[in-house]
Amino acid sequence: MAALHSRRTNIMAESSLHGRVAIVTGAARGIGLAAVRRLCADGVRVLAFDRPDADFGEASAAGDVTPFAGDVVHSADWLRAVDAACRLGPGIDILFNNAGIPGPIASAVEYGEDDFDRIMAVNVKGVFLGLKHVGGHMQRNGRGVIVNTSSVSGFGGGGNIFGYNTSKAAVNSMTKSAAVSMARYGVRVLAICPSPTATDMIFQLERHLSPDKPEAVRPQLAHGTPLGRYGTPEEMADVLAFLVSDAASFMTGALVPVDGGSLAK
Repeated sequence: MAALHSRRTNIMAESSLHGRVAIVTGAARGIGLAAVRRLCADGVRVLAFDRPDADFGEASAAGDVTPFAGDVVHSADWLRAVDAACRLGPGIDILFNNAGIPGPIASAVEYGEDDFDRIMAVNVKGVFLGLKHVGGHMQRNGRGVIVNTSSVSGFGGGGNIFGYNTSKAAVNSMTKSAAVSMARYGVRVLAICPSPTATDMIFQLERHLSPDKPEAVRPQLAHGTPLGRYGTPEEMADVLAFLVSDAASFMTGALVPVDGGSLAK
């Protein structure tokens, strides 16, 4: 028993994130903000990457945070972000590739071409550019962990969120492909796949379904989850903190459901 306790203690010590450097995209609210708070609580220095019009106040208050205004669809902004993060420490250890948009609620036939281009730019190209630019930096350093935010929708979802489903299926595929190619360089790549989570994205869906009384549709939307409720941003951030730690050092290429049992049905 003493040996087991000692081993567990050593694992926890090795899993400490203190002093590491992270980039978090979509950092000003929702899951991204929860991730900034959790990583800061673990002693991580965070570059909080969000749109120029974002309110960085809550993220900045979380701890050792450097706000960074940019657009994930532009390579030039990613290159600036890498340079800024490298000034926080001896290299980037963590990328939480989290920025995303829900897009309109529409079927394939109803979906606008401009809307499709936009959701693919943010949800797919934005993730790709993070993998390319931060992943390239990590490969050169011989270390790092990238966690992409996908969704249970990426495994197949309702017909009325066509663009979102499609974009998250692409994120799942990119995660696996990048995990295989980057493994030889000591870089791990994973994805978290939330079910509906208590963020602006799901609240927007509630308002669309029931403009006069959006909270009335909440039980219906949560019913698809065996645990019978929305996830919280903090629950997603807790899983992220494990995945980027040394305790998960043999995990790569995994699409990790954080879904209250939705995919088990």
